Amino acid sequence: MGTTPGIGSQPSAAEGQGNFRFALVALTSLFFMWGFITSLNDILIPHLKNVFDLTFTQAMLVQFCFFGAYFVMSVPAGKLVHQLGYKMGAVVGLVVAGVGALLFIPAASMQVYGLFLAALFVLASGVTLLQVSANPYVTVLGSAKTASSRLNLTQAFNSLGTTVAPAFGALLILAAVPEASDAVSEAVHEAETVKVPYLIIAGALFVLAAIFTMLKLPRLSDDATTDTSADVAKGSRDSAWQYPHLVLGAVAIFMYVGGEVAIGSFLVNFLGESHIAGLAEHEAAHYVAYYWGGAMVGRFIGSAVMTKVNPSKVLAFNATAAVLMILLATFSSGKLAMFAILLVGLCNSVMFPTIFSLGVRALGAHTSQGSGILCMAIVGGALVPLVQGVVADSIGLQISFIVPAICYLYIVFYGLKGSELK
Repeated sequence: MGTTPGIGSQPSAAEGQGNFRFALVALTSLFFMWGFITSLNDILIPHLKNVFDLTFTQAMLVQFCFFGAYFVMSVPAGKLVHQLGYKMGAVVGLVVAGVGALLFIPAASMQVYGLFLAALFVLASGVTLLQVSANPYVTVLGSAKTASSRLNLTQAFNSLGTTVAPAFGALLILAAVPEASDAVSEAVHEAETVKVPYLIIAGALFVLAAIFTMLKLPRLSDDATTDTSADVAKGSRDSAWQYPHLVLGAVAIFMYVGGEVAIGSFLVNFLGESHIAGLAEHEAAHYVAYYWGGAMVGRFIGSAVMTKVNPSKVLAFNATAAVLMILLATFSSGKLAMFAILLVGLCNSVMFPTIFSLGVRALGAHTSQGSGILCMAIVGGALVPLVQGVVADSIGLQISFIVPAICYLYIVFYGLKGSELK
């Protein structure tokens, strides 16, 4: 009796592209989920800033703890994925992330900022496992030449998650605070509004973990990434650290995630400035969706474009455009500044998947290690927003956007030169 492709039996990579397509469809749910979780931080930051009366620097500890988990957990995650395989690595990641989401309930009940940060660290540790598992899995599910295109397509669904999350957060967190009789009661009510959203997220993560446990996906080893074409690095090496295009790519991931997250983290406050748009927090939160939505649209476009155009050139072009948009937002005002900063989202679109696929190509047996290194570099999302927070507290919010502009300048270099195989 026959079985449904990808469900009834454990196929090998050689059993055809049908199983590959099934696996890609299944993986899109993971990309959506971690995008949703990550983008919700942009709503959580202004919310907790008000609840605990934080400075910009203190509020950025949300991103510091969330993305700091990538630095701490990525290398162990890479080793775990090497042992368990891509699929089971994703299952463990989903379970750990679900536990982290549940920890928001006692954090809200106890009204302790440090517990929120601890919950975010556990949640992000699970997401790190998902990243280390899913990103390289997508790159090896097919031809190496179209890896950037495939990763851009799946990352488009990651951006769908980041686009939906701000509206979700605005409705259930920022706009759900009930009237209170005094300041203490108001703080309690505000903190407790996070319970329902993160309980929903925990439920979704556990359901996905159960589904992925039952799915039969193609078994692919790191050796599946070995490319016999001309696009290979020169000579065999003992470690992924010996490949310059990977190391420079890790720096590019650091800069990209740092710049993208910093902008998203400050968007609600930036759009609330009287000389920019003067929007209330729950109104500004809806515009955050345009920032992430631009990345989603751009990734669908980029997936098609990079089947015809060299991915490194597309990367350099987008990074240059991002620098110009940030400078316009920094030195102008009103709607011009507002729409300029939102357009950076469109520029961001192809960056992460393109840098990642350029970084892991031609690593062969070192692909799991390389994936862990690249995911470790996501710690940029912890450090760059913190630096921008210090600058914002010191000399002003608008001028602080120079920090992410510097990050995108490095990505221009990586696209033009640093991504070359040596």
